[in-house]
Amino acid sequence: MNEHGEGAPAYLTFRVTARPGPVAALAEEEAWRARERYPEILGMGPPVFHHTRELDHGGWEILGLGGPTPQCARDALGSHFRLTASGSEGKRKARALAAAEKLDRVALDELRVLGRRHRVVRVEQFIRMGPDGPEPPRPSDPDPARGWPGEAYKVPARTKGFVIDPYTDTGLSDGLLRHDLSKFVIARGTAPEEVYLDARAALETHPGAVLLPAEFAVAEWDEGHWRPHTTSCSSPQDARDTLALHFRVFLPATERLTGEERRAYAEAADRLDAERGTGIAVLGHRFRVIRVEQSVRVGPDGPEPPRPSDDDPDPPPAVRAARETPPG
Repeated sequence: MNEHGEGAPAYLTFRVTARPGPVAALAEEEAWRARERYPEILGMGPPVFHHTRELDHGGWEILGLGGPTPQCARDALGSHFRLTASGSEGKRKARALAAAEKLDRVALDELRVLGRRHRVVRVEQFIRMGPDGPEPPRPSDPDPARGWPGEAYKVPARTKGFVIDPYTDTGLSDGLLRHDLSKFVIARGTAPEEVYLDARAALETHPGAVLLPAEFAVAEWDEGHWRPHTTSCSSPQDARDTLALHFRVFLPATERLTGEERRAYAEAADRLDAERGTGIAVLGHRFRVIRVEQSVRVGPDGPEPPRPSDDDPDPPPAVRAARETPPG
């Protein structure tokens, strides 16, 4: 799949191959069915930011969990360098510590440390929507903690260690989704003008797209629309656990519930644990576990860093500490 001819660069190339095995065949069939049943692609909300490392053989490895702001990813990258320093000696230790200390003071989205580039990368999230609402998890989606309520947080996230490499082959349905998301841009007027202009500019600076492993969230039916109720989670069970915790702990702590309402929410949480389904209704509220597609834009120099219009309210740690320290 290549609309730019045989000489197109890797970030504009979609290498489509047939995946072997019955599980891959089932996943491909489900992906095609999803294109028919949930044809509309919508942005889920603000982007997520990951800290990454360029690999010698190509691609960029995601080093940890994502965060809601670029500074969250910078802080995580600083922690990564400190961890590297703790297991090193001599010049390697000194250079890793120097990089961590620099990130404590300066908001950098890229730096070269120990011979490799490290970069904060911007990841966009999307949901598929159809006549009956947002797409739920597919039967072939990994759910390793299914059957162990409350334990999903112990399962490693599939994004950690994932390599962002546009040249990696993909199935036909994922190749088409990559193509669709590479052309995606928010409609003008649905966000501040600077956000729209940055999105348009990204079509030129980072015209390709790479899919990350899907994640999962909870949506709530509210005033005639499905709206995100949680941020994305690494597995369907993780999303169910998050909703059950909301019913058991956060709602009773933050809302003035009657005894009957408390019991209703506690029973709903128990049903989530026992049935492990994708939808539940309680006291007139409808919730659904939904599938979240993730992609990162790529260009000639690799994955897209944060945009100027991205929300980034917090300064680096040392700057924050200086502001919070009283004078005298």
